Amino acid sequence: MRRSPSRVLLKLSGEAFKGPDGAFSPDALSRIAGEIAPLSSTEIAIVVGGGNVIRGARSPWLGRVEADTLGMLATVLNALALRSYLESSGRSVLVQSAIDTELTTPISPRIARCALEDGTIVLFAGGTGSPLVTTDTAAAIRAVSIGADLLAKGSNVAGVYSADPSTDEEARLIEDLTFDDYLSARYGVMDQVAVEICREHELSIEVFDLDRPNALAALAAGERIGTRISRIA
Repeated sequence: MRRSPSRVLLKLSGEAFKGPDGAFSPDALSRIAGEIAPLSSTEIAIVVGGGNVIRGARSPWLGRVEADTLGMLATVLNALALRSYLESSGRSVLVQSAIDTELTTPISPRIARCALEDGTIVLFAGGTGSPLVTTDTAAAIRAVSIGADLLAKGSNVAGVYSADPSTDEEARLIEDLTFDDYLSARYGVMDQVAVEICREHELSIEVFDLDRPNALAALAAGERIGTRISRIA
């Protein structure tokens, strides 16, 4: 029987905000906000990445710690930009950050849960507040801390494939995976540490293509829209 999640932690790749002319695309932000804002019957928390501005692991011109620090700041920029678009769509939004800024409030799972119950969308920025840790891992931690029913990762891939679909024409989308199968095969769509956290807390993950029309509405309705990683495949 299909069960709709009542509270979802959505992990958004920062690259989803990117446009042809720079780190931010008004069209992309408007489209993303337009998909999230109508989901009034599902409590939504969001962790944003910073890959549209900088990716710590792929910035050889900086040391990794410095690059990750800039990346954490980039997630704050993304959260503030998304907040503006969501508020313009009529939603109340709270931004919490793991790094201290005057534009955000500190991370507080208790306050976040209360805000979600009141219909506010909660945006988590700043990653975990520490370098060398991915925003995927931050998403898993935040999802567990707020008692989410599902961690949904939206990016530019439709899910987990048997091989790289960009180089292998026979690559197939895997609709169901156990946590153990994902970890043993070392798939790269989601950070291994994040999946281990979800396995420990039996929190299912859905990896899906954010560009798929009405993907979030389908997800909120309990539909399967990508690859489900869970305790039982």
